[in-house]
Amino acid sequence: MTALQVDLASPVPVYEQIRSQVAALVAVGGLHPGDRLPASRDLARDLGIAVGTVQRAYRELEAGGVVTSRRRVGTVVAEPPARGLRGGSEPGGEPQRPADGPTSGAGGLVDEARAFVTRAREQGLSDEAVLALVRGALLPEQHGG
Repeated sequence: MTALQVDLASPVPVYEQIRSQVAALVAVGGLHPGDRLPASRDLARDLGIAVGTVQRAYRELEAGGVVTSRRRVGTVVAEPPARGLRGGSEPGGEPQRPADGPTSGAGGLVDEARAFVTRAREQGLSDEAVLALVRGALLPEQHGG
């Protein structure tokens, strides 16, 4: 698994930083169904945070259907739903991914998203500015005023 990073100085809670990074890795195919996540104690030790923080992130991911947790097996990436997209479309929801993989059936949206990020960074935008653009694009169109 790609190394997760947390910013203890960020206003975003650490559990949410972990949750969003794992959900994003699943959405873009960096993690696949059946992949095991690190044990909460191991990840907490590696990140220098409390075990309960990792456990909360894992509970949030499980509630969102991104992972499943079982004794003796650990926390693994869940199988995608039989149809449609995983996650939510409201703010704070899990990133969506096609049921059969991040690029199949999605017209290469992951590749397009990566190209968009590359172009935005080349133009000097920060990652936060890129996210703000995407969040703005998700809002319903406002006509007139």
